[in-house]
Amino acid sequence: MQELRIENIQLHAYHGCLEEEGRIGAKYRVDVMAEADFSASAQTDDLTQTVDYVVVFEIVCQEMDIRSKLIEAVAKRISERLITRYPWVSRWEVALTKYNPPVGGMLGQSTVVWKS
Repeated sequence: MQELRIENIQLHAYHGCLEEEGRIGAKYRVDVMAEADFSASAQTDDLTQTVDYVVVFEIVCQEMDIRSKLIEAVAKRISERLITRYPWVSRWEVALTKYNPPVGGMLGQSTVVWKS
């Protein structure tokens, strides 16, 4: 088994429980890890034998565009879409980070890691 990591996808999105979060939005980071046997793609040098970064990026962007109160819900949706698109991948990990969440104090970021 090998791991493929697509890291530091940076987006502006509108998730959160507060009304102003839906208007102003915030900065987010998404990191994706796929664990699978990538030996066929390494052997053949064939994009169809692996996880396509462009497809992952598009899925992340589409799901981040759907407003949710909780980042857990967004990470779960991203994970479910990736599983559907690449059922042969044995394990997915989606880390979704929200920068500067409004907590009434200093908090640099909050991250959820969804493993499936």
